[in-house]
Amino acid sequence: MAEPYRSTPVFDETTLPAALRARHTTKAGVWGIVRVLEGAVKLTYLEPPSERLLDPDTPGPLLPEQPHFVEPIGAMKMRVDFYSEPPGG
Repeated sequence: MAEPYRSTPVFDETTLPAALRARHTTKAGVWGIVRVLEGAVKLTYLEPPSERLLDPDTPGPLLPEQPHFVEPIGAMKMRVDFYSEPPGG
């Protein structure tokens, strides 16, 4: 399984940056996984449109250049791991 080359700090519902709450994308050639450590987060994909409810047992995969945003659902802790190849989980 691929190892992340970078991870964000752990954010909670108050420290989650506005940039992650608004439409943004991963870079070309970069895969991501939203990992919820506590609580729940709603991940909204814009292309193709869909939503996923993420929790500690349900990570949120991100394809390169896939537009998306996240919204905390109450108290939560999350981070994003970045990969230079498909992470496979």
